[in-house]
Amino acid sequence: MRKVLMAFALGISTCGFAQVFTVQSVEKLDLPQNTEARVVAISPQGDYVLLSDYSNTGLTKFDLASKSTQTLTDAKGAGYKVLISEDGQNIIFRETSFNKKHLRHNSLEGMNLVSGEKKELVKASRDLQGYAIEGMTAVAIDHGKMQKKAMTGKAQVTRPVLSINNRQLMITENGKTRVLSPNGQEYSYIWESLSPNGQKVLYYVGGRGAFVCDLDGSNIQSLGVIRAPQWYDDNTVVGMFDQDNGVYTTSSVIKVATLDGRSQTLTDDSQIAMYPVAANGKIVFSTPYGESYLINVVK
Repeated sequence: MRKVLMAFALGISTCGFAQVFTVQSVEKLDLPQNTEARVVAISPQGDYVLLSDYSNTGLTKFDLASKSTQTLTDAKGAGYKVLISEDGQNIIFRETSFNKKHLRHNSLEGMNLVSGEKKELVKASRDLQGYAIEGMTAVAIDHGKMQKKAMTGKAQVTRPVLSINNRQLMITENGKTRVLSPNGQEYSYIWESLSPNGQKVLYYVGGRGAFVCDLDGSNIQSLGVIRAPQWYDDNTVVGMFDQDNGVYTTSSVIKVATLDGRSQTLTDDSQIAMYPVAANGKIVFSTPYGESYLINVVK
């Protein structure tokens, strides 16, 4: 394993053009003995990650320093787009259930990681289109309508909320939801997110790649084919470039792009590196074989 990691780190240091990050180290995470565990989120402070399985069932907190684990929930769907508050102490996640007619519903749940208290934020719905966390307020878009609920204190929403409805990118501002879909409504949109400063929209267009635009849909900027993109900071996006043979993934590398036109490939073909999460000098990715790696970087 040491030889693999040394070769892998060497590959990282020599990849890319117009370098964005300098890689300090690479390490394999000593995850719990669960071959299906994968990383689905990282705290803003970069001190812990959240794990789920490949069907997005359950959440486990894994402390990067102590290597300790804490089971948070066994809810179905919890690993899909779980969000962490800025202070790292609260999370919101969906919980999938089925009614007597076998129709799927999703509720939005909140949990305080310090006290362990869990509460339902949005009742089970057939049309939970998107959600966000702002301060101590959870915001959900359900059938085009905004719902907000404070985890502590008073609910306050000042930022736009993004959602997907019938494959179209939507934006909700001041309680009103409208179609954004900057590249045109003939395309399908996915992996939408708001920049940390709330000024830019990141999204992926099926068959075309990742893009960034302003809140009104103007100033569209292509980042290339970077799937599962997410913000590292207001100028940097991290994602993956994966390829398959129609049955399974044959290769995948972690890519970085900046709004000022730089790009870098952080991994090589020695790993199938997928679905990275990134924060505070750390980029973590998982492989299809139940392994996860931490890349420590500086800008």
